[in-house]
Amino acid sequence: MKSLLKHLKTYMLRGLLAVIPLALTALAIQILYTVIDRRVTGLVEKFIGFSFPGFGVILLLVVLYLLGLIVSNVVGRQLFRLVEGIANRIPLVKTTYNVGRQLSSTLSLPERQVFKRAVLVEYLKPGMWTIGFVTGTLIDKRNNNEVLLKVFIPTPPNPISGTMIVVRESQTRDPGWSVEQALKAVISGGVISPAELKEVGQEKGNDTLNALPFNK
Repeated sequence: MKSLLKHLKTYMLRGLLAVIPLALTALAIQILYTVIDRRVTGLVEKFIGFSFPGFGVILLLVVLYLLGLIVSNVVGRQLFRLVEGIANRIPLVKTTYNVGRQLSSTLSLPERQVFKRAVLVEYLKPGMWTIGFVTGTLIDKRNNNEVLLKVFIPTPPNPISGTMIVVRESQTRDPGWSVEQALKAVISGGVISPAELKEVGQEKGNDTLNALPFNK
């Protein structure tokens, strides 16, 4: 009886995880239709006397396409530099604009450039490990040009929000997971993740790794 309940529980959970992306997609489409399509369709109908379903969504896609064309040519880039110059002169707007610009630049990069690799780092307290993503390196000039890692620690289940820490290579562990596998683990809250960590002997620098609290 217990094995049957375990079997049912396991596959019901897998079914739920399979449905969630579809449900979120359907919800996004419904919101897009309600908020954009209906309102824009109503305005168009007032001015020209007729409308058709989907006009608002088509208009949104056309506007995004035109903006893409504008920012891709010389005139458009100069125009956005002018807007940026004005925004940088207003204190509060400057901060908000720069944060949005950095986020936009980050999201426009390929995944392999945003997240170099997945690592495990001790976080909050010794012995508590969490998934992080190496986003780059820093040179510590005050410590013989030591190379430090910039590690982004996402907040489950949203991998976009989180915090960034700077650690030594010796303070991280390579789990042997790809970036995609680690992202799935974060998004699912650990429900979907590889069942094993890389063995210590497979990792680079055994002397460094043997010094890790994780391996004691």
